[in-house]
Amino acid sequence: MNTPSTAAALSHARGVAEPPLIEQTIGAFFDAMAERVPEREALVVAHQKRRYTYRQLQTESRRLASALLGLGLKPGDRIGIWSHNNAEWVLMQLATAMTGLVLVNINPAYRTAEVEYALNKVDCKALVTMPRFKTSDYLGMLRELAPEWAHAQPGEPLQSQTLPHLQHAIWIDVEGEGADEPGFMRFSGLMKTGDPQDARLPQVARLLHNRDPINIQFTSGTTGFPKGATLTHRNILNNGFFIGEAMKLTEQDRLCIPVPLYHCFGMVLGNLAVLTHGGCIVYPNDAFDALTVLQTVQAEKCTGLHGVPTMFIAELDHPDFGKYDLSTLRTGIMAGSPCPIEVMKRVQRDMHMEQVTIAYGMTETSPVSCQSGTDTPLDKRVSTVGLVQPHLEIKIIDPDSGQTVPRGATGELCTKGYSVMQGYWGDDARTREAIDAEGFMHTGDLATMDEEGYVNIVGRIKDMVIRGGENVYPREIEEFLYRHPQIQDVQVVGVPDQKFGEELCAWIIVKPGQELDEAGVREFCKGKIAHYKVPRYMKFVSEFPMTITGKIQKFRIRELMQEELGLTEAKTA
Repeated sequence: MNTPSTAAALSHARGVAEPPLIEQTIGAFFDAMAERVPEREALVVAHQKRRYTYRQLQTESRRLASALLGLGLKPGDRIGIWSHNNAEWVLMQLATAMTGLVLVNINPAYRTAEVEYALNKVDCKALVTMPRFKTSDYLGMLRELAPEWAHAQPGEPLQSQTLPHLQHAIWIDVEGEGADEPGFMRFSGLMKTGDPQDARLPQVARLLHNRDPINIQFTSGTTGFPKGATLTHRNILNNGFFIGEAMKLTEQDRLCIPVPLYHCFGMVLGNLAVLTHGGCIVYPNDAFDALTVLQTVQAEKCTGLHGVPTMFIAELDHPDFGKYDLSTLRTGIMAGSPCPIEVMKRVQRDMHMEQVTIAYGMTETSPVSCQSGTDTPLDKRVSTVGLVQPHLEIKIIDPDSGQTVPRGATGELCTKGYSVMQGYWGDDARTREAIDAEGFMHTGDLATMDEEGYVNIVGRIKDMVIRGGENVYPREIEEFLYRHPQIQDVQVVGVPDQKFGEELCAWIIVKPGQELDEAGVREFCKGKIAHYKVPRYMKFVSEFPMTITGKIQKFRIRELMQEELGLTEAKTA
């Protein structure tokens, strides 16, 4: 990665302007790649035992695109995907791009209240879902929300009072296996209705523009409900390309992706980084499992591996780690939360990932703004998140004055350029709060920039908690717990955790004359919010620490709990 041009002495940097930005849609770019390397392997899904060349992936994506148009869906319509990693996910990513449908990523950890909110917030007309996974019964949750579907006639648009916009629900099946699900269409059946040579596909493609929205990703909100960050072809295609450039990806690379596709990490840093370079995507499993990652890297001779620090720790500490040949590994990305220095050293030494890179970003910026390169010195790689990405501009400002701070000083990191989202879906007010009049996205992260332009993230203005790579906003959990009939007030903070980086802690004031214990709160949360949003620690109190003006001191709650529980910060770079 080239050193960016910088403004003297101020925390401001611009990325290089070469190579030029891609000004195509994802579908057009992928079609061109399929023409260039038709027989090269594009996708390997270990747990499904499926393989696709670029030509095969193109054909099956076009088949699905045709089938989606056959449902009556039109460019701009929203279609949700609620699933862990599988071949169907990639087909959906490409088919929606080819047809101008907006793919709505839904976290597989979501429960009824969350999926109901997500589907209705963006008026999803269709949904593709896994039937079930471990303790999650996705079809059961949808039936709970829409009991009317049990009596739906096959092929007829669905109707539901709770999900009024949703007309089609498709479950990801194994063809020829399992009973039919009333109200739901089989994915295999949907595919049979499509035609890769459908004359409508080129007609639709001509109407699409690379600045059209193509993806909505929900990011938890500080004011309670998740916001739908709306991303365009131009946003995520270019970000994927430049991420791959920083990793020096080529057609020879095979990237193992154990991180989830519903998140930008899997979908952009994984899928699009690979597909823009003609390489091969490899999924070791539907959800993370350290052993299958090790097995798949060896079996598929992977050259790259992605993960959050906790994933790399689980792989390194697996009892069978030494049995697997990981010598084909070269690169990959570690992101999601700060990387402990010793873990980075072990990844480079014991996993042969000498060219592992660190990436920093947020969903609203497609997501990566800064990244280290394959040749970034080790001390910079373990202590910073690298340099600004090409075609982007960053600055670090004083949050109060808005002035750019000198190099070395702490302030809020802001990002500008092609990667900044179109906005939060249906929420102009919150979009204006996040993106200023000059086009800078205010990240809410506190950072410093050194003399060479390397950025270090030192904290957060907002009280966001990062638990094992998952961004959790305390306000959302507080809003949910307020609905408990016996809770008068609640404050949620993050406390240090050696395994996950941070864990959630709730301080709860019970209504006068009522009784409530931890078990009662956990029961209330069960099945309604994702497991990682349920506070690990709970303390029942009569009051919160306050300032003289009556503002709750969350930092004080954190300090007191750290002291009471004997928690120490995980040592990070």
